[in-house]
Amino acid sequence: MTDTTHSPTPPKGPGPLAKREARLAWGLLFPTLAIVSLVVLLPLLAIFWISVKPVELSDLRPPTVVMNEGWRGRDMSEGAELGIDYRLRLSSADATMTGVGFSDVIPEGLIVGAVPAPCTLDGRNLDCDWGDVEGRFRERVTIPAVIGPAFAANPVDNEDSPAVLRGEGDFILTNFDFTLENFTKVFSARDFGSVLFATAFYTIVGTIGALGVGLMAALLLNQSFRGQGLLRGLYLFPYVAPVIAVAFTWVTLFNPFSGSVNALLLQMGVTDAPINFFGDRPLALIMVTVFEIWRYFPLSFLFILARMQSIDTDMYEAADMDGASPFQKFRYLSLPMLLGILSVLFLLRFIWTFNKFDDIFLLTGGNAGTRTLTVNVYEQAFAISNIGAGAAVAVVVFGTLLVFAALFFRFISQEEGL
Repeated sequence: MTDTTHSPTPPKGPGPLAKREARLAWGLLFPTLAIVSLVVLLPLLAIFWISVKPVELSDLRPPTVVMNEGWRGRDMSEGAELGIDYRLRLSSADATMTGVGFSDVIPEGLIVGAVPAPCTLDGRNLDCDWGDVEGRFRERVTIPAVIGPAFAANPVDNEDSPAVLRGEGDFILTNFDFTLENFTKVFSARDFGSVLFATAFYTIVGTIGALGVGLMAALLLNQSFRGQGLLRGLYLFPYVAPVIAVAFTWVTLFNPFSGSVNALLLQMGVTDAPINFFGDRPLALIMVTVFEIWRYFPLSFLFILARMQSIDTDMYEAADMDGASPFQKFRYLSLPMLLGILSVLFLLRFIWTFNKFDDIFLLTGGNAGTRTLTVNVYEQAFAISNIGAGAAVAVVVFGTLLVFAALFFRFISQEEGL
C-alpha cells in the first residue's frame, strides 16, 4: 500500500528566491519611477489645483506690503527741517492683509516732531500700525524732524537702517478654498460652442486629411521611377521647415492686399474682389486646417511608405497573375497590411493636432472662428489674465484626450491587435 500523505507537490506561486529578486528589481527601479512620476504628475496636479482656484496673473505671488523709504528735503545742515518719508502699498489688488505696519529706528541726531497717526514713538523706536487693510491699500507717512549737530556732523543714509515690515495675508494658491467658478465661466461662455466646433473640425479633418494625403503620396512614391529620391526629399520639406517661416510664407502669399494668390485669382477672373483667406469665416478655419494637412502629411507618408516597402512582393506578383486590378491589390493586399500603422498614426496625429497651438496662432491669432481649445487656454490665461480659467480649459483638453485614448484602446486598438 502506497503512502500518499507526504507525496511531493509542486510549489505554488514564486519561491523565496524569486521574491527576493523581485524586491531587488523594484528597489533598483524605484528612483527612476519616482523621478519620472514626479516629472509627469507634478505639472498635471498643479493644473488641476489651479483650475479650482480663482487665480489671476496678479495672484501668482503671495500678497505682501511694499515700502519705499526716503528723506524729504536735501538740506543736511544743522537746524534744517527734514522729513522721513514712508510710502506703503499692498502688492495685491484683491487680497486682504492683517496686522499691516512697520517699525523703524530714528537715526541719532534727528529731533523728531509730532508723529502722525497711526504711528507712535518710544524713544527712537518708531512704530506704525494700520491693522487689517483691503486690496489696493496705499498710505504715505512723513515724520517731521530737525537735523541736530550729531546728524549734521555724520549724516546717515536711510537705507542704513531699513524699516521692518509686518503683515499677514492669505495666499490663494496655497489655501484650501476651492471653487468651480472657473469651469462655470468656461462652459457658460457665449462662444464656447464655436470653440468646440473649431477644435473638432480642425482635429478630425486635419488628422484624416494628413493621413489620406500621406497615404496617396506613399502609394505614388512606392513605385520605381527616375527622380524618386529627389521627390521623396521634397515631400519632407513642409515637415522639416521651421514653422515660423512656412506660416509667414502662407500669410504673405494669401494676403488680401499684396498676396500673390489674390493677384493671380483677380487676373484670371476667378474673383472680382480680393479674398481674405485668414480673416473671414469660415474660410480661415478651412485654411488653417489645410495648412495642418500640408505641413504634417510627410510624417504619415514616411511611416506608411516604410511599411509598404516591407510587404512581400510575392503577393502582388500572384495577384497580377490572377488578373487583379490596382484597386483590388490595394483594397485586399495593401490596406489590410497598413491598418496597424494607420491606427497608430491616427492616434498620434489626433493627439498632436488636438494640442496644436503655434500653427493657428501664427496664422490667425485665433481670430475669424479659428479659436480652438488650446488657443482658448492662452487667451484665458494671458490675454484676460485669468490663470484659473485657463487651467480649467486645460483640464477640459486633458479630459477630452483621456476619453479619446480610452475609446481608442478599448475598440480600435483591439481590432488591429495593438
